[in-house]
Amino acid sequence: MSTAFIISDNGEKGFSARIARESKPSSASIFQSIEDAGSLLGHEEIELDLPAKVTRLLHAIPNASVLSQLAAIDPQQLPTASRIDYLTAIERQESWIQALMHRAIIAVAGRESSRGDDPIYSIDDSEREDVSTALRLSPTGAQIKIDIARALTNHLPNTCSALATGEISSAHANAIARETASALNRGLPDSVIFEIENRAIAYAEFHTPSQVGNLVRKVIAQRTPEEFEDTFQSAREMRRVTCFDEPDGMSTVIALLPAHEAKIIMSAIESFILRSNRSCRECASEDSAGSKLTKQEKSANPLGINDQAGANDQAGANNQAGANDQVMGCSHSGSDNRSKDMKRADALAAIASQFLASTLDEVTPHRRPLTVNVTIDLPTLMGLAENPGELAGYGPIPASLAREIAADGRWKRFITEPITGNLLDFGREHYEPPQALKDFLIARDRTCRFPGCRRSAILSDLDHAQSWESGGATSSENLGALCRRHHKLKTHHGWKVDSYADGSCLWRSPAGKEFFTPARAVNDPI
Repeated sequence: MSTAFIISDNGEKGFSARIARESKPSSASIFQSIEDAGSLLGHEEIELDLPAKVTRLLHAIPNASVLSQLAAIDPQQLPTASRIDYLTAIERQESWIQALMHRAIIAVAGRESSRGDDPIYSIDDSEREDVSTALRLSPTGAQIKIDIARALTNHLPNTCSALATGEISSAHANAIARETASALNRGLPDSVIFEIENRAIAYAEFHTPSQVGNLVRKVIAQRTPEEFEDTFQSAREMRRVTCFDEPDGMSTVIALLPAHEAKIIMSAIESFILRSNRSCRECASEDSAGSKLTKQEKSANPLGINDQAGANDQAGANNQAGANDQVMGCSHSGSDNRSKDMKRADALAAIASQFLASTLDEVTPHRRPLTVNVTIDLPTLMGLAENPGELAGYGPIPASLAREIAADGRWKRFITEPITGNLLDFGREHYEPPQALKDFLIARDRTCRFPGCRRSAILSDLDHAQSWESGGATSSENLGALCRRHHKLKTHHGWKVDSYADGSCLWRSPAGKEFFTPARAVNDPI
């Protein structure tokens, strides 16, 4: 077995360690003696040239003293090799800081979840919001940090030690924690967890986090072959689709699916491309002429004596197959020059758009269909200005794209305050007042009003800040969009909110912390 250390942070004195198991000789290079590190850092500073100093700091146990010395060095003044050592040394310090971060998260969220039996993926209520607001993360991002910190602290002490001493990166530690989750969920013996953990730590010395994760999965499968057959059902429960905003008007959609369903989606995309293929007619004519020429050549030479011609035909076929996976186009007028990847992306969007259009009258939360909403000012819409549009749930998009969407959509008039851009009124000629108020709130808030939450307002509840039972009015000042989770958090778990006429609100956590959500101008990103 590999060496297990129990690490204690003694402040300015650095770290101390207690050996928990006898180590193999080969493990000595992984963990440096804490006492030796103390002797390196405790004596009077010896004047060294910068490369030698960087080398010494690279091999020192991470702590505040080492970090301050590294911060005082300008890496631009180092030779190339020493710059690389400096980068590695900073990465080791980052690992130590991440270990401290895990300790701080546990202090806020606790070692155990307030709800759920899963030792890794559990759901917290107010704890998650404390972490998310303190670190300015989304609730999901905060929960991931809590889960990783608990897994490392409660079940993977050697990984914690390796992280604190800079022997592995935070990405390696996160990979070990995530991939060990299945073994923890199935209640495998501590001896198996210990083996998995230490093999992963040793493997991390020369491998990437992804490779370490693959090793952990392989070890689990080897040790539990009969249970490995059942992991598909467990993994299937984690299927999901997520969307991440990217710069330049783009987004990334990620789907975690059972493999056979992913193949169905890819086959549907390929089928859509084939059905709507807009190949160039001139190219088709040329291909047809080339095909006839080839037949004539074969007729003139039925024995295939010209081997070079046959080789050229085969090479041409291989090159054409490769080209088909790249740019499917030509230089002829009106040709389709999209690459295969572009066609797949366009096909996926078209399939989803067709389905959304077919359900406009069937799916109507708040009596309105689910739509893609874009805000654009009138001069830009008319082509007299080039101000960016605002895509609900994303942010600014180019004026040309906003006009393209508007040209194929239904329009609705909004009136804004000219200085702040806050929504004041809206066209409601076709709606009864109760429905008009809903439309106003959804347009004003756009998302849940809890700090950091981006759940769409049309999929959220319209909540009374002051409850109806306590005399709260049903008005734009007292109403606001809250997703179901944060609605329950406010109603049952001690969070309070004060709502204001412009749509802004002030939140108070059970711990007494205050977080302000400002009013949202219709052209501002959220």
